Amino acid sequence: MSAHTYGTVDVPVDGGTLRAGVWEPVVPGPGAPTVLAVHGITATHLAWTYLVDALPGVRVVAPDLRGRGRSNALPGPFGMARHADDLAAVLRHLGTGPVVVVGHSMGAFASAVLAHRHGELVESLVLVDGGLPLEVPAGADPDELMRAVLGPAAARLAMTFEDHEAYRDFWRRHPAFVGHLSERLGEYFDYDLEPADGTWRPSSRLEAVTGDQRELVTGESLLPALEALATPTLFLRAPRGLLDGDPLYTAEHVARWAARLPITTAEVPDVNHYTIVMGPAGAAAVADRVRTPSAEVSPW
Repeated sequence: MSAHTYGTVDVPVDGGTLRAGVWEPVVPGPGAPTVLAVHGITATHLAWTYLVDALPGVRVVAPDLRGRGRSNALPGPFGMARHADDLAAVLRHLGTGPVVVVGHSMGAFASAVLAHRHGELVESLVLVDGGLPLEVPAGADPDELMRAVLGPAAARLAMTFEDHEAYRDFWRRHPAFVGHLSERLGEYFDYDLEPADGTWRPSSRLEAVTGDQRELVTGESLLPALEALATPTLFLRAPRGLLDGDPLYTAEHVARWAARLPITTAEVPDVNHYTIVMGPAGAAAVADRVRTPSAEVSPW
């Protein structure tokens, strides 16, 4: 028996409505806690189902960000400030806050900016392999760097697939998911597709991804948010990256930022950038830190 019931809500935002998944606990925990979970740059809200399972008693609210999933008809402009304002609209629509905000990858960037722009809605932040500026080699072009990091993901958005099983096969061969593609993940990949002239394509719009990706390097909205950071914050690092190889963040890079900011940091062992939330072991480790991250970041 599931510890949650699941439904969706469409929230009015600038330009239309934003879809959000809401998992209500069958037996609410003490204080009826809520977590806002914010997905990555080409993901959807169903990326969080493993985390939901690991948080019985907790209400989890997770949107499809503007330009993704069932929110993909929303217009630009995009960027972290735009996403932060959409997230604030979700919380206000549901009449909840302040909440614990868990952001993964780009979602962690948007979460940090949410805390800056709408601090009254955020109790604490858990930034999962995202939300700190990426390391930029001296003289590197930000656009070239992001093409190198996100190139495979962007290429996927231009692809079409014969059916849902063909899309699942694509992910079965992906280095991050070899040997890990469960039925739960299959349902996530099914949801990610939309019809396209007799075939199927990923729901994330390329213009949304390209509209957001540069800010992951330049930190246009992020850097002011980090400089003014007043929210208890934990950063969780994945030791392996998007293709199950080199990490998105080196331990040394994280340590340098931790010395500058009022944050705590930890590493989740034996996960990559995806499986830190889209796998049972990674999600359980994140959930454990959501509940008891540290003396400084203890939401319940």
